[in-house]
Amino acid sequence: MVKFTIYAGGYTSFIVSYLFDTQTAALTYLDTIATTPNPSWLRPHPTNENIIYAVNENAPLGELQAYATSPGGGLILLDEVTSGGNGPAFCTPLSTGQVAILNYGSGDAEVVPTIDNGTKFDNSTSVLVTFTPPPGGSSNPHMAVEYGPEVFVTDLGGDKIWRIGDVGPPGSGNFSVHGFIVHPKGTGPRHMQIQDDFLYVLHETANTVTKQAVPAYPNGTSPILFNVSTVPADAPANETFAAAEILLPAPSTAYPHPYVYASNRNIGGPVDPRGDSIAIFEPADLVIVAQVYTGLVQIRGMELGRGEAGEEYLVALGAVSGGMVVYKRTEGGAVLEEVARNSSAVARTTLVMLAL
Repeated sequence: MVKFTIYAGGYTSFIVSYLFDTQTAALTYLDTIATTPNPSWLRPHPTNENIIYAVNENAPLGELQAYATSPGGGLILLDEVTSGGNGPAFCTPLSTGQVAILNYGSGDAEVVPTIDNGTKFDNSTSVLVTFTPPPGGSSNPHMAVEYGPEVFVTDLGGDKIWRIGDVGPPGSGNFSVHGFIVHPKGTGPRHMQIQDDFLYVLHETANTVTKQAVPAYPNGTSPILFNVSTVPADAPANETFAAAEILLPAPSTAYPHPYVYASNRNIGGPVDPRGDSIAIFEPADLVIVAQVYTGLVQIRGMELGRGEAGEEYLVALGAVSGGMVVYKRTEGGAVLEEVARNSSAVARTTLVMLAL
């Protein structure tokens, strides 16, 4: 059996860690680590799980931090730099050795190189990419996914997927915008996944998931093949939803048939006593498989475990209340079976789950 450390951040000045023991099905508190305010998004290093990156979603200037994990669920601050803009809501490490930071409030992204095996930042060679706002509106970049030589960026305010690429010598990391994919006006593309050359986009405002072929490089177009609602058919009347997260794991030996997981976040109206739900879809045609009610209020943080040890588990957090719940993916991933819950876990917006 395996044990996992779960690190959870949010709109406070600390990160909280928990221990999930798969043998005892216990989810217990470990530590509270003081941080710069508002560590609202966490990402692990792609090859060294002892390193975690965090953005501090602050105005007028945010920050990016690198932490080393320590025994007992602790974190040690290694380095920090400014995000180059206002209110960073997302960061992700890139294969170039850089970290992309998306500044939701100022409509730009900073790409910062790392040194010393990802433990330090070289801000002297960072690149700031600015996204053009729509007429009368604002650009709100929310997530980035690396795809071949490009990085795709969802723009919630601009209803676009921006395509940025390396304009210098191959591998130089000198990114700039070279194209975009238009999405229906007012739908608010928030997060996305790419698999088998198909683009799956979760729309916060429209509460939908769409699927389309990845348009040709650098600035092609492709039709939306499927467009489905994430909202449960039996949701109470007058609820207001804002879909938050989409997960699409890569096929594996244990899970050869992947499923799409999307979180429904009720941000207004009556609170469903069942809590917010996680919608499960077939990736081929986005047919709904199940709605799993979680008991959580406003799911924002939702992640799958990493690697063979963790891929059978999905963890979700309540950003307002309800705590944290761990599900085991059964029946090939079509069913989420609750295996652990900590209802007193602090309300959080983001998490990473690392095997001990």
